[in-house]
Amino acid sequence: MRRCLLVLLSALCVLGLSVAGAAGRLAAAELQPLEIASKSGVHVFAVELASTPQEQATGLMFRRELPEGRGMLFDFHRDQPTSFWMKNTYIPLDMIFIRGDGRILRIAENTVPLSETLIPSGGPVRAVLEVIAGTAKRLGIAPGDRVGHPIFDGR
Repeated sequence: MRRCLLVLLSALCVLGLSVAGAAGRLAAAELQPLEIASKSGVHVFAVELASTPQEQATGLMFRRELPEGRGMLFDFHRDQPTSFWMKNTYIPLDMIFIRGDGRILRIAENTVPLSETLIPSGGPVRAVLEVIAGTAKRLGIAPGDRVGHPIFDGR
């Protein structure tokens, strides 16, 4: 009985360290500037870049907050149709689908947390920017607006 308790406590400690380490990595993610030029002005965001399959699969899952002016930019490295869902994502988001030339193709506003409903890009896109829900409407961001970030070639 005592040995089982020690094994269980050891396993819980290892699990706790793994979770703490993952949280530290999330908090320490490098932020990059991204600008969106809309009719209402230029809006600057600090974004995490998700460019590997593992980073993209996790995205903003399991997070409980996303500050105003922050976001996550998913870079697919080439234009392609894509779909997102909100499985394991607790924060309502605006998803901004961006073509390779940096122009916004489509915006899915106020996505539903924890939903497994697919949210399509509506055409080929190079990237998707996720920001807190209501951001696009509040800032007047719309399809056709230009996004400035080094991944876009500005064609």
